[in-house]
Amino acid sequence: MAISFNCADKQISLRERRRLKQFIADLFRKYRKDLGGLSYVFCSDKFLLDINKRFLKHDYYTDIITFRLSAAPDPIEGEIYISIDRVKENAAGLKVSVKEELHRVVFHGALHLCGLNDKKPLDKKKMTTAENSCLKSYFS
Repeated sequence: MAISFNCADKQISLRERRRLKQFIADLFRKYRKDLGGLSYVFCSDKFLLDINKRFLKHDYYTDIITFRLSAAPDPIEGEIYISIDRVKENAAGLKVSVKEELHRVVFHGALHLCGLNDKKPLDKKKMTTAENSCLKSYFS
């Protein structure tokens, strides 16, 4: 199981990477999912908009795109793209730190790969509850 953090065109300050990787691995175990490999790519709005257009045919900015690269039930292989521009803007709008919002989005992508969704109102509520639980557990 390998988890990597990569910067496409935006540098970030992500401290305690080893601890964060362990937390994410534990999150997959909590949801009884076998993690093969996971790559996080931190990028700009422009970079992520291009991915959104090319692969999802969506012409709008987003903070995160999660791709599962493996077929179920194989160990999960995935790529998670995160726009640092969106994270910063969302943090300001939500009046939370960039650090908190960045971690929320990191956990959000992992939770998607663990099977949680957020399209319907009830699913969105479950996702938010799971994100909040991750943040509380990680930062306490």
